[in-house]
Amino acid sequence: MIEWIQPAKRLLQGVLLMSLLSAGAAQAAPIDLIIDTDPGADDVVALLLAMASPDELKIRAITTVAGNVRLDKTSRNARLAREWGGREDIPVYAGAPKPLLRTPIYAANIHGEEGLPGVPVHEPKAGLAKGNAVQYLIDTLGKAKPDSITVAMLGPQTNLALALIQAPEITKGIKEVVVMGGAHFNGGNITPVAEFNLFADPEAAEVVLSSGVKLTYLPLDVTHKVLTSDARLTQLATVNNQASKLVVDILNAYIKTDMDHYGMPGGPVHDASVIAYLLKPELFKGRQIHMQVDSREGPTYGQTIADWHNTLEQPSNVMWIDSADAQGFFDLLSTRLARLK
Repeated sequence: MIEWIQPAKRLLQGVLLMSLLSAGAAQAAPIDLIIDTDPGADDVVALLLAMASPDELKIRAITTVAGNVRLDKTSRNARLAREWGGREDIPVYAGAPKPLLRTPIYAANIHGEEGLPGVPVHEPKAGLAKGNAVQYLIDTLGKAKPDSITVAMLGPQTNLALALIQAPEITKGIKEVVVMGGAHFNGGNITPVAEFNLFADPEAAEVVLSSGVKLTYLPLDVTHKVLTSDARLTQLATVNNQASKLVVDILNAYIKTDMDHYGMPGGPVHDASVIAYLLKPELFKGRQIHMQVDSREGPTYGQTIADWHNTLEQPSNVMWIDSADAQGFFDLLSTRLARLK
């Protein structure tokens, strides 16, 4: 019997090793991701961060929506970001040119008339993918394995809302929707209580919220804590490649308005926080809460009501992120930009 002990032990060790390796491989599988966006300065930073992280993020497509600027400009800017990131393999689909119900609004006062302050824009070489973003979402999510695709929402939620209205069954393919939007503790940035992405289409946000998908919100509560500084901009500039120079030029032009308006020592990089959350969730903290969106006409239109202390005693429906490691975010951004040209 003794002669069988060592071979059996080696066999058992081999099985355990293979199990551990398999578990590690499963954990390391990249997130299957669709990025829905309205570039926008901070959107472009987010896209470059995502494109520099192929080991963690498998970007299926970029879908564009009207928001910070008109749809034709957000679609061009998404293709510019794709060109700058060296990722022309990622299709870009143009989506909704206006909100579900409300009159369109834009943010040229923050992002400039072209949506990209601080850098020259041009028509990218690679064009849009054929078809519409809404139909792409319906087709892709409808055919996906259950709970398999993450959707990063960096602008108004119009595209996903339209897809859900037409084909509510697509929720089965969604693993999680991660939204840059909303505000609670700090107030809004377009009205005293509303954040721009929600104010631009609160009815769409209501559709997504009521769909039952797993939702994570990164509101102004957290993005106004992840601020640039002279040292952090220098850190990005030290990377000294085309991508970092673009980001620094964009941020230097983009952050001035918020710094002046809020009296902050630096400026937020809102949308890039969503990508950082997907890459390193350990940098962020929050809690499960009940949230509602106010779509009533009046001074609270577009407000997110975040029941942080469970006063309403309603079931939680979002993960609400309220704090982050700001230096950790900029360390991640500079490290990843160094991978690009």
